[in-house]
Amino acid sequence: MHQFENISGRKIRMALVGCGRIASNHFAAIKQHGDDIELVDICDIDPAALTVAAENTGAKPHARLDDMLISTDADVVILTTPSGLHPDQAVAVARSGRHVITEKPMATRWQDGLRMVRECDAAGVRLLVVKQNRRNATLQLLKQAVKQNRFGRIYMININVFWTRPQEYYDAASWRGTYEFDGGAFMNQASHYVDLLDWLIGPIESLQAYTATLARDIEAEDSGVLSIRWRSGALGSMNVTMLTYPKNLEGSITILGEKGTVRVGGVAVNEIQHWDFAERLPDDDKVAAASYQTTSVYGFGHPLYYDNVIKVLRGEAEPETDGREGLRSLEVLSAAYLAARDGRRVSLPLDR
Repeated sequence: MHQFENISGRKIRMALVGCGRIASNHFAAIKQHGDDIELVDICDIDPAALTVAAENTGAKPHARLDDMLISTDADVVILTTPSGLHPDQAVAVARSGRHVITEKPMATRWQDGLRMVRECDAAGVRLLVVKQNRRNATLQLLKQAVKQNRFGRIYMININVFWTRPQEYYDAASWRGTYEFDGGAFMNQASHYVDLLDWLIGPIESLQAYTATLARDIEAEDSGVLSIRWRSGALGSMNVTMLTYPKNLEGSITILGEKGTVRVGGVAVNEIQHWDFAERLPDDDKVAAASYQTTSVYGFGHPLYYDNVIKVLRGEAEPETDGREGLRSLEVLSAAYLAARDGRRVSLPLDR
């Protein structure tokens, strides 16, 4: 375990690579934390995207990551690039002596994820993975209920992600829907929900999967189903499609236990629709307030995620999702793709 130097007495300097769709969530969160964070540099290979981002943020623009790393005085570099680019970029940033924040999924291949953790360890820098959905009020309440063992023994878990991504979405960028850079419905759109399988319920014993590309002209899957058995004996399933007509319908999790039943639904686990436990606790009064309206499947988690990042870099907290924590959902995703490809049950851990 490394001793990290804490950043105190000044603003934390950050740089961001990849000024596309999700970068705006980061820009907004950084702005909200303006007392603690300063965005000093940005980088993108697309001159138009870079120009717009530079105008909006006032950060210094760069066309190449290597050039930016030579000149920047950033403490941390944020990767909001296509997922398949994260590993090499993370290694370059780590070797330049800076901490790494990477969007999900941290990588598209299991071995690449391991390499990122190894390189950041060797360089003595932090590797942080964005899992902002964990910070949503609804999921925090659910996590608390699981931690307090309110369900007793958990018997069954079901997760649905019934969303829509039209062909135009994939056509808008050539990397989308490719195995190398993106992955499909599980790896990209539903990865926050895959994260819940381990984070909420615990270690998975084995899984089976079918994936299909039914309607979109892409390399990876637009739909898929998982069957899961946890080490605890609990059984579960996960159903994912990007083909819901005509718009996003549901992102939900249902947990059935010996002494409790909960369903969190809405478009993106934003409404607690059923909450029933044998024993009443003060948390039950927070249920109505935890549900929120969302226009975005991203939820409102990025500013809350940065709360933790600031505390970590100041030496006041442990990371909620470091590289090792990020590997847990990447391991489940990798197992799911193996199971679907080979038509077999895949056991975890993959290669410990």
